[in-house]
Amino acid sequence: MRKRELKNMEWWVLIIALILCAIGLVALFSATQESGLDAFYKQLIWFVISIIIMIVFIAIDYESIVKASPIFYVAFLLLLVVVLFTTPINGATSWFDIGLFSFQPSEFAKVFVILFLAYVISRIQSKERENINKVSRLLLILIVVGIPIALIIKEPDYGTAIAFVVATIMMLFTSGIAKKYIFGAIIIIATAIPLLYHFVLPEHAKQRIDVFLNPELDPRGSGYNILQSKLAIGAGELTGMGVLKGNQTQMGFLYPKTTDFIFSVISEEMGFVVSASIIIMYVVLVTKSFYIAKTAKDNKGALIASGIAGIFLFHMLENIGMVMGLLPITGVPLLFVSYGGSSMITSFMCIGLLLNISGKRQKTIFVK
Repeated sequence: MRKRELKNMEWWVLIIALILCAIGLVALFSATQESGLDAFYKQLIWFVISIIIMIVFIAIDYESIVKASPIFYVAFLLLLVVVLFTTPINGATSWFDIGLFSFQPSEFAKVFVILFLAYVISRIQSKERENINKVSRLLLILIVVGIPIALIIKEPDYGTAIAFVVATIMMLFTSGIAKKYIFGAIIIIATAIPLLYHFVLPEHAKQRIDVFLNPELDPRGSGYNILQSKLAIGAGELTGMGVLKGNQTQMGFLYPKTTDFIFSVISEEMGFVVSASIIIMYVVLVTKSFYIAKTAKDNKGALIASGIAGIFLFHMLENIGMVMGLLPITGVPLLFVSYGGSSMITSFMCIGLLLNISGKRQKTIFVK
C-alpha cells in the first residue's frame, strides 16, 4: 500500500468506530456481571476478528471486491434461503447456530448486496449516463435488492429489511435518479403504509406499532421494555448513576440489555454526556461516509460509500429512536456498540471499505 493512500484515508471513521466499540464494551461489561461476563469476553474476541477482517478489506482494492461481488451475492442469497429452515430463535429464523457462536447471514448480506448493487449500477452507467432512469434498468436494480429483502422479511426481520431499503435509496440518489421517481416512490410508500398495516403485517408487528404509539396499552407485556428503557434513560440525568450502579440495568429490568437496549444502559450509567456524544459521533461518521462518497475516484466507490452511509444512518436513528420511544421497536442493533459478532464484523467490513475508497480518491463525482 502506497504512502499516498495511507495519507488520503479518512482515519476519523476508524477512530470513531473504535471509540464507539470502547463505550460498548464498558456498557457490556456492566450489563453482563450477573452472567459471568460471557458475552463481554465473546465481544472482545469478535472485536479482534473484526479488526483483522477490516485490514483485509483495506488491503484488497475495492474494485477487485466489486468484481467478485456477484459470487458473494448468489452465495448469500442461498444462505438466506437455507436459514429459513433453521430452528426459530425468539420467533425468527435469522441465525445459523454453530456451536459456540451463531451466524446471521442477513448482516453480511448488507455489505455484499451494496457491493453488487454498485457493480450493477456502474455497469449500467458505463454504457450511457442516463440509462439509470430507464424503467427497465430501475426494475433490474429493484429486483437485485428486492430478492434479499423478501427473504429477510420472511425470517421475519423487518429492521434489517428497512436497512437494505435505506441503503438502496442513498445509492440511487448518488447515481442520479430522476426526481419523478423519487416523488412517485414517496406517494407509493404513503399509500402502502396503511395497507401494509391492515392487510400484510402479522399481529406481533402490529402490536409493536400500537405499543409504540401508546406503551401504556400493555405495561406488563408488549409495552414493558420501552417503559423500562425510558425510566433508565431518564434516571441517568447528566452524568449517569455510574458504571455497575444502574438500577434498571443491574436489577434486570432492561431486556435485552446487551443488544437492542444497550443505549439505555449507557444513558442510565454514563448519563446524557456520553449518550449525546454517541449521537454526535454517529452524525460525524455518517457525514464522513457521505464525504468519502463525494470525493471517491469513481462511481463504484461513491455508490458503496453512500450505501454504507445509509446503513449507519438507519441503524443510529432506528436503535436510538426505538429505545427512546420515538420509533417502533424492530430489534435493530446499535452498530459497534451492541453485542453481536455478525454485526461487529460487518460494521468493520464497512469501515475497511470506506478507508479503502478514501485512500484512492481523486475527485468529486456526484451527479448533479
